[in-house]
Amino acid sequence: MLKQIKIGFMVVLAMAAFASCQNANNDVREAAREGVEGVQPANPAATPEAAAAGPTTTMTFEETEFSFGTVTDGDKVSHTYTFTNTGSEPLILSDARGSCGCTVPSWPREPIAPGAKGEITVEFNSANKVGARNQKVTITANTTPPQSFIYLKGDVLAKDAPAN
Repeated sequence: MLKQIKIGFMVVLAMAAFASCQNANNDVREAAREGVEGVQPANPAATPEAAAAGPTTTMTFEETEFSFGTVTDGDKVSHTYTFTNTGSEPLILSDARGSCGCTVPSWPREPIAPGAKGEITVEFNSANKVGARNQKVTITANTTPPQSFIYLKGDVLAKDAPAN
């Protein structure tokens, strides 16, 4: 009986701590929304709300998916995706993030003029990523919707696996 009371008490404490953290996070979010000085997101341009705050445009990729085939564990794969600003406003990419630390995008930091092309290069490090892979990169820009996605797909074989 005493053990059950202790467990119940620990559950109540955990729930109270969780609720307290949620309230603190909500307070920070609300303060940031109100523009309170010193309480700003780390990269406000990376939030979808910020990306769509000014004039928006459109971007079109020549391809959104690249298949790198089959590689061996530890190989690095790199691919460059070309896109065009198909809108009437300058295109500003505010962020590009891979689905994990093994997928690293490099994107232009300067505005892309209407009608102009740009490139995003994505490098995938297959170390310890054996199996079928579908690596996603999320691009945030002043577009509607504010996020676009590109993908690297393929298979990673273990170093000691026989080749087909």
